Amino acid sequence: MDAPAARKPALGFIFITMVLIMLGVGIIIPVLPALVTQFKGGSISESSGSYGWLMGIFGAMQFLASPILGSLSDRFGRRKVILVALAGTAIDYVIMGWAPTLGWLFVGRTISGVTAGAFATCNAYVADVTPPEKRAQGYGLIGAAIGLGFVIGPAVGGLLGNHNPRLPFFAAAGCVGVNALYGMFVLPESLLPENRRAFSWRRANPVSSLMALRRFRGVFDLALMYFILIFGQAMLQTVWALYTNYRYGWSPREVGLSLTFIGVMAVVVQGGLVKRIISWAGERRGLVLGIVISAAAMAGYGSATHGWMIYALIFFGAWGGISGPAAQSLITKHVPPNEYGAVQGSLTGLTSLASVFAPVIAAWSFSGCIADNARWHVPGIAFYEASALSLVALALALRSFQLDDRIGAGA
Repeated sequence: MDAPAARKPALGFIFITMVLIMLGVGIIIPVLPALVTQFKGGSISESSGSYGWLMGIFGAMQFLASPILGSLSDRFGRRKVILVALAGTAIDYVIMGWAPTLGWLFVGRTISGVTAGAFATCNAYVADVTPPEKRAQGYGLIGAAIGLGFVIGPAVGGLLGNHNPRLPFFAAAGCVGVNALYGMFVLPESLLPENRRAFSWRRANPVSSLMALRRFRGVFDLALMYFILIFGQAMLQTVWALYTNYRYGWSPREVGLSLTFIGVMAVVVQGGLVKRIISWAGERRGLVLGIVISAAAMAGYGSATHGWMIYALIFFGAWGGISGPAAQSLITKHVPPNEYGAVQGSLTGLTSLASVFAPVIAAWSFSGCIADNARWHVPGIAFYEASALSLVALALALRSFQLDDRIGAGA
């Protein structure tokens, strides 16, 4: 059923939706590597490869499905797509919690990858309800929602996982189920009828949707930068639990607490400070500053010799979170309102494309550098690779600014 027409769309609705989505995601992060390791006989080196492929299949399915869901949201509205995606995610968590074999974990991740369009549609929702001059602030609020979900989720997942590594999956299913019910009765539609457009399979094709970004001045270059940046971040996320367990002996509880601290810092920076930082520095400088901080923090993670150092680096690296809202805001300013959903679907497709290959590369690099016969013993190799990719993203961002200014000056 549709939301009552009298209810006015507001950013607060989507904020709560994102909190509950990320709460479910955060709950399973500390325990998924441990569950994969159980299926692989307890070897961290051998399980790393399977874990990387498990993360990669999610990204592959998200890449295929995101432009379709984004285009569907431009046709039928954001609300319906979000609700369908949430229902699919809840089913996924139940399957993964029950999974008797590693193969069933892959089935669950396939389903969640298909329904992960909720992220793109939520971003389009933000663009629908915020004016261009406040859009970076709006995306910062969404970043804070993600952080808040990570404040609660990993801590709960780590505690539950110490008792039973499957229990967090069922808790995550409950959180997402509550989220779906919340959206069904409370979440209003944000896309006005006059801003809707017909569904097109050409635009919904993942490759065509990415090439379509060339139609908007400056968007393609920024999107390429966004892809490289997300690629590096996906590498970090893939090996976090594996790396901290191997190098510092962290349990699921300790991994969960570290992720909780990451969430706290994300809430502080993106929830309260993005607006001030972007207002002071501007979107372009904010993007550059965020990328530089992220590159330095990632290199630090790979070099940290003691677990306590990770917390100092998390505090520092959190300030790099301003790059995401700045990039999203810059991109949407080049796009008309009736294409927000499709463009956000394309951006999510880029994110998922990064998530196909980044986990595999990160897991392979980590596994190869901790194996008994490794030529170079470098446990932090994936973090160094992520840092280098951040610098590539910085170069692309600077190049896109120059091209945009040149085109603007000639207009």
